[in-house]
Amino acid sequence: MNDKKLIITGLLIFIVIVVSPFLLNMGKASSGADPVIPEGLKEKKGECIFPKEEMKAEHMQILDKWRETVVRNGERVYVAPSGKEFNMSLSSGENSCIGCHSNKTEFCDRCHDYASVRPYCWDCHNEPKEKN
Repeated sequence: MNDKKLIITGLLIFIVIVVSPFLLNMGKASSGADPVIPEGLKEKKGECIFPKEEMKAEHMQILDKWRETVVRNGERVYVAPSGKEFNMSLSSGENSCIGCHSNKTEFCDRCHDYASVRPYCWDCHNEPKEKN
């Protein structure tokens, strides 16, 4: 038991080494600013299928459900809680998500980069043409 002091010293050094990155970075991490939605999209406010906060949180689940509905059931029209009808499509325009959110770089990529996700939508669908 003569090595008791060495063992305790070694454990303390180990704990300091393991904990130091956490202590040094405490309070420095930030979520960053939310991505800015381009001005042209703000004019369409109120025409989305759900409120903004719900869409931010649930849009991937909605798109998965839509994919299942279109591919399995052949249904291509979604009726929003407001009663408005939307095309369940990532490829066609006016009355679909792409009708308002056509600028992939400014809208899709900005939010997906912010969230560090790489969706596979465009593996099958054509990327939307950028509107100027």
